[in-house]
Amino acid sequence: MSRRGLLAFFLLLGSCQRSSSEPVLAAPVPCTAQASAPEAPAVAEPSPPVAPPPLAAGPEEDSRAPVAPLAVCRAEGISPLEAARRSYDEGHFEAALSCAAQAAALEPDLAEAHAERGLALSELGRIPEAQMAFARALALEPGSREALLGAAHLFTVQLPSTRERDELGLLYSERGLSQPGTPPDVVIQFALLSAMAFNDLGHAGDALERAAIVLAREPGNHEALFERALALFELCRFAEAKAAFTALLKFPGREAHAHQRLGLLLEREGKWAQAQAHFDKARALAPEDFPPPPLPTPEEFRAAVARAVEALPEDMRKDLEGIPVTAEEIPVDADLMSGEPPLSPSILGLFRGPPLGEPCDGSESPCRSVALYRRNLARVASSHAELLEQIQVTLLHEVGHLRGEDDEELAARGLE
Repeated sequence: MSRRGLLAFFLLLGSCQRSSSEPVLAAPVPCTAQASAPEAPAVAEPSPPVAPPPLAAGPEEDSRAPVAPLAVCRAEGISPLEAARRSYDEGHFEAALSCAAQAAALEPDLAEAHAERGLALSELGRIPEAQMAFARALALEPGSREALLGAAHLFTVQLPSTRERDELGLLYSERGLSQPGTPPDVVIQFALLSAMAFNDLGHAGDALERAAIVLAREPGNHEALFERALALFELCRFAEAKAAFTALLKFPGREAHAHQRLGLLLEREGKWAQAQAHFDKARALAPEDFPPPPLPTPEEFRAAVARAVEALPEDMRKDLEGIPVTAEEIPVDADLMSGEPPLSPSILGLFRGPPLGEPCDGSESPCRSVALYRRNLARVASSHAELLEQIQVTLLHEVGHLRGEDDEELAARGLE
């Protein structure tokens, strides 16, 4: 399970019952009061599970499979919206969807009804429909707290990470966090989502601040403790990160990621055997997250880097004339902390020096160089072929820096 998959859906709007039917690994809002079960829960007639429909093939052909109609909402004397919320809180997501759909049909401009539809659809794995429901709710009411929280969770946690999804999730969580009058328990949820998105986007300083908001209210929140530890690692505050990840070893579901990060930290200290022991523990606990990296020998890696340089277009090879391209193990501290904020210890490559056309300061000769990192590159690849592809992409990224492009420009061109 990926880091994102570890976070079960949050309690929403302070309700102590709003949780998914899956085991909750995170507890952003501890509930001390025990709610009694209602004598006659509002549920809809059962209907068979419906697989999420595929997207339409095109404007002239609808390839979606037929979807069974929703059951009739049995509101039991309360409004369909309240019935939807009650069913959701009890884990009856098909019933929640039925009642939310009826609420939306009765009041099409009611943002809360569409937000509730989005929450139920998310739990049922009908992600494209959930996205549309949240979009409609936020179009009707941009400050809808429940829609913002549901959409932020969907883009930050449920969907596979991409820059655009992380950015969108961050926009939703930050909007919710900035609204006046947000209840403290909901502030915690928005702050945690923001911390996750900031970390995924490489903004560790902001992630650290958002994690601090959560931990000020819930010192034992292990999701926030993980985001804090991750931010400390990315900010090259290695001693603090080591202590933080060591503390996370006691949390079920977090041991694998803590072992992996401790391995990376010990690797930086040159303690290769101890580092490998942590890598092995991480792999044993979470083999899908931490498969064996396709690590080439140093000689094989140098040869692969040389071949990647030779495969560049002629104009790029010309730009690299006189600029060494070296194969190195991992980034050294001096390179990582040469600027502010520091570079991530997980960088795959590095361009040192001023871009072409700018003068060198004369302190080094040559004043420009490119480094590619063997261990970091191997860890992001699942096969030898993927490693070779990543070497080429990383080299193109560093040539982009040589030519004066920044990370945002390179990301926009698909060269992250």
